[in-house]
Amino acid sequence: MRIRFLGAAGEVTGSCFLIDTGGLSFLVDCGMFQGGREASIKNRAALDFDVSKLAFVLLTHAHIDHSGLIPRLVHKGFDGPIFCTSATADLLEVMLADSANIQEKDAEREDRKPLYTLTQALRSLRQLRAVSYDEMFSPAAGVRACLRDAGHILGSAAIEVWLDDAGKKLALSGDLGQPGRPLVRDPTPIEEADVLMVESTYGNRLHKTLNATVDELCQAITVTLADRRGNVVIQAFAVGRTQEVLYLLIRLAQAGRLPQLDIYVDSPLATKATAVTLKHWRLLDPDVAPTFASAMQAHGKPSIRFTESPEESAALSRVRDGAVIIAGSGMCDGGRVQYHLRDNLPRSESSVVIIGFQAQGTLGRRLVDGAAQVRIFGDEVDVRATVHTIGGLSAHADRSGLLSWLRGFRRAPGRTYVVHGEYETARTFCAVIERELGWHAETPAGGQVVEI
Repeated sequence: MRIRFLGAAGEVTGSCFLIDTGGLSFLVDCGMFQGGREASIKNRAALDFDVSKLAFVLLTHAHIDHSGLIPRLVHKGFDGPIFCTSATADLLEVMLADSANIQEKDAEREDRKPLYTLTQALRSLRQLRAVSYDEMFSPAAGVRACLRDAGHILGSAAIEVWLDDAGKKLALSGDLGQPGRPLVRDPTPIEEADVLMVESTYGNRLHKTLNATVDELCQAITVTLADRRGNVVIQAFAVGRTQEVLYLLIRLAQAGRLPQLDIYVDSPLATKATAVTLKHWRLLDPDVAPTFASAMQAHGKPSIRFTESPEESAALSRVRDGAVIIAGSGMCDGGRVQYHLRDNLPRSESSVVIIGFQAQGTLGRRLVDGAAQVRIFGDEVDVRATVHTIGGLSAHADRSGLLSWLRGFRRAPGRTYVVHGEYETARTFCAVIERELGWHAETPAGGQVVEI
């Protein structure tokens, strides 16, 4: 059996793994690289093999760095099934269409051919096959698979795959969530595998506790709105983080821990993703699920408005104080958040809250790293607003959360590969695994092929 690490090896984005048993081949994930011009080059060079020979694709979740090249895969000739949870399938309907629109607009602006079109994205959806958590299924003869709740976002899965021809069992963590977070359930443990691929996005650090994180969020919002009379811009991934932040803001406002809030969700994608979340509310944490819908329908405290049209979004530039604006994209490199950053970064009375991982080369990463000036829409923008990085709301498990999931294995896997982490982070987490668990772990390079 051969595994080719096509992405998310020595870096966070572009998750894609090609498994070849000699009798058949398949992909786990087909994600887009994100972060700067180099990512665009990688996306166009990706999938450099005969995709028509793939038997199937297994998809861990809907985030674009795991799913975003599916339309290109189908356009290049893959006509097999793509297996994922039903919630992931519903999210992909909105996320791949949104991604295609971005591709088309960027291509038009730069006078080049898009990575894929809206028509191609919609066509690829026909190949999705929804399966339930913990349901054993056979994606091809001689192969069995099962999706386990990864606790990352709605519908996210860790995957177990039994390969009869190779006599091996694979386990792939996908992206693992932090235990004890609002909305989503804790990750489901996996007990054994011959080969394991585990993510390491935050494998070199610990998140603050949820209580400390909530205190930090309350402080940032209260000081900005009540004392400085500015706006709060919250960068959030449309899927997962936006819904969690909304839930927290509602609960905190109702508990009297925040002043009266005027919340604007300025992301059509987030609006649609919220609707999908409500549709699949039974997949949420059972302690939260029964109250989530009613909390989202709260009236007056706080005020929540989902903007739709570009005109509604543009009108927010005239709001000078008292607004909490939640907008994407998640790494600040596209979407409506850039307009709100342009308007609010130069204002010392405003704040920017960054709650998700920001890849190297992105605008969000430059803000996290303390840039005094950033370029937005071709113009240099001074950073006078206070930038808060609140990692405790990340959808990714930290070092402790990752180790907790790994301790669910009854014995060490035969081979452990640490993926989905920046190179030094992945190497650090390899050392942590070896020190804490006594397992040997490896960090593959992008494009590397290993024989099992």
